[in-house]
Amino acid sequence: MPPVAPQPVQITCPACNTSFRTGIYTLIDVTEQPELKRALLAGQINVAVCPNCQSASMLAAPLIYHDAVKQLCLIYFPQELTNRPEEQEQFVGEATGFLMRSLPNDAPRSHLLAPRRFLTLPSMMDAILEADGISREMLEHQRAQIDLISELASALGEPSHFTKVAQERRAMMTPEFFATLAAFIEATPPDQQDTRTLLIQLHERLMELFGAELGAPDEAEIKEALERLADVADDELAMAVAELRGLIDYSFFQQWTAQIEAATAAGDSARAEALTARRTRIVEMVEELDREAQAMFEAGSQLLEEVLGTPDPLAALRERTEQVDEAFIMVLSANAAAAQRAENETMLALFNQLGEAAMTIIQDRMTPEERFINELLMADTPQDATRMLRTSVAKITPELIKRLNELADQEQQRANKPTAERLRQLARECGAMLF
Repeated sequence: MPPVAPQPVQITCPACNTSFRTGIYTLIDVTEQPELKRALLAGQINVAVCPNCQSASMLAAPLIYHDAVKQLCLIYFPQELTNRPEEQEQFVGEATGFLMRSLPNDAPRSHLLAPRRFLTLPSMMDAILEADGISREMLEHQRAQIDLISELASALGEPSHFTKVAQERRAMMTPEFFATLAAFIEATPPDQQDTRTLLIQLHERLMELFGAELGAPDEAEIKEALERLADVADDELAMAVAELRGLIDYSFFQQWTAQIEAATAAGDSARAEALTARRTRIVEMVEELDREAQAMFEAGSQLLEEVLGTPDPLAALRERTEQVDEAFIMVLSANAAAAQRAENETMLALFNQLGEAAMTIIQDRMTPEERFINELLMADTPQDATRMLRTSVAKITPELIKRLNELADQEQQRANKPTAERLRQLARECGAMLF
């Protein structure tokens, strides 16, 4: 089947009344045009950007999505359209008939006889992603990122409002967020250059605001993670997932799904089935890790709320020493950063005092070996840590080396690879000095 081009239409910008031409898709067959799937999921299909005021508008148009490989036929009719039921059925019948005629003679067609209908575009996109094996939690996380991109793009015309929104949402702007934004820019179809320009401007504006704070995942690291998780033994999968959790996100699963589709297209059904089964296990493990992390951070947030609600927060924190942990420290750091951005010197000073008190509480609970290890990790450079070891030979014991390796394993499982490697290096240095 030849590629289906968007239909040109003339529209008027609702913000500034400028008339301009744009393209509308009513049929997306990702079997023939896979790039349109990325554009749809990136929110770049049937979106018009005014060349005059840069306002983005979602165009109300019916849309049929077809994927012959996954046997998906999905139909979306915007509720604001006033087409009569018989007109809708005629549109669907003509489109599915066209798709049936375009398929090879031996291709399955039953999915075209009973297409799934959706009242909202997000619900149709959920069905597409669920067919790719992406969980509901990941969909909700991705939608929050998409909503943020949309909100920020809409605010570009008002610099002060944009800055306010960006600063309020700074915690959501993770490397994954910028990877999603980059994917949106890449997925924008050539006929929607105005949308692409708007997203590029958004990226540039965020870089101006936050500069070196921002980052993006390393493509080589993602490729290595894909290969490792595909090939690692079953009994080592849980540790590998924990170690690589920071790289396992929405885009990671998109690339994993692409591998499954490539294996299927190559006729390697065994490889495709193995990758599908492994993807299911990874999703389950990631969800469990995230639930545990969420529970920890909720506990940390609750503790901070409790102590801030007392007349003497420092005294209240010292009365709750058993609840102080690393999650609380991270929640405290996030709140301190927010206070600094808001230039709230009073709250910033209080958060810093609570942070110092929390670190003292944690250090008081440490064994002598753990306290010494903490001092080594806080050294400015590895060379400084080595000098500390050489001047503290009496502290180097088999128990210290064992504890270093135990902590390294724990950090590895928590996906803190740099700290795990540093702990193992310290264990090796201690071993050399001891023996």
